[in-house]
Amino acid sequence: MAQSIFLVGLMGVGKTSVGRKLAKSLKRQFFDSDKVIEERSGVPISWIFDLEGEAAFRVREQAVIDELTLKEGIVLATGGGAVLRAANRRMLRSRGCVVYLNSTVEQLLKRIGHSKTRPLLEKGDPKETLQRLQDERQPLYDEVADYRFQNRSDGGRALVEEIVRTLRSDGVVRD
Repeated sequence: MAQSIFLVGLMGVGKTSVGRKLAKSLKRQFFDSDKVIEERSGVPISWIFDLEGEAAFRVREQAVIDELTLKEGIVLATGGGAVLRAANRRMLRSRGCVVYLNSTVEQLLKRIGHSKTRPLLEKGDPKETLQRLQDERQPLYDEVADYRFQNRSDGGRALVEEIVRTLRSDGVVRD
C-alpha cells in the first residue's frame, strides 16, 4: 500500500505546481482540494467566500479533505487554510505523509500579490495579510508536517527532485 503525500502551506507557495510534478514523478494520482471544491460546487472559491462566507467554505473543505485523505497512494495539494480546523490536521497527520512547503512573504507577494482569485487578499494590504496569515498558520503547519521544504523559486524540478530523494531515503516512497 503506497502512502499518500499531502502538501500544506500558504496560498501561492506552489502546492499545486509542486504537487502535479511530484505526482507525475511518482506515477501517482494528483488532487487539489480547492479544485475539487470548485468542480463540485460549480463556482469559484471566491464566490463561496463572498456569498456563503469563510466558515461555510471550511465546512466544504473539511468534507473534501476527509474524502480525499482516505484514498491510497495519492498526492494532495490542500488549500492554505486547511490546517485551521483541528479535524483536518488530525486527518492529514494520521492518513499520510505531510509535506510543508514554505516561502518568504516577499516571494509569495511576487507570485500572488495582485491575484484576483485569492479572497483573503482582496481587502487590505496583501503583504500585511500574507504576513499575518503566515504568523497565524506557521504553528499549525509545523504541527502537521512530517517534512519541511523551502520553495525558493517557482516549485520547479529541483524542488520536486529534493522532495522525492528525501521521501525515498526515508522509505516513504518506493520505486
